[in-house]
Amino acid sequence: MIRHVVMWNVRGATRDEKLANIEQLKASFLGLRGRIPGLLHLEIGVDSSGVDYACDVVLVSDFSSQAALDAYATHPEHLRVKQELGAMRTHRHQVDYTVSE
Repeated sequence: MIRHVVMWNVRGATRDEKLANIEQLKASFLGLRGRIPGLLHLEIGVDSSGVDYACDVVLVSDFSSQAALDAYATHPEHLRVKQELGAMRTHRHQVDYTVSE
């Protein structure tokens, strides 16, 4: 199993604008559940620490294999979500790793 972790900072001129963008990002990614072959688990977390070095949002998703993660990268539903949300993200960090349980 491959775990795919992505963290973003989100645009927002005001706190309310930033929260609205976070909610849109969250809803868009949660909408991918059940639509991507090999996607076993997907969750979105919103930072509650408030520290200045924290990211705003984290996506944690598990894929059945590296091939499933590779297919996700070009899946039309994933590309649609990336297009919808592209301008609202200011920074993006990613880690993919094999889960050995």
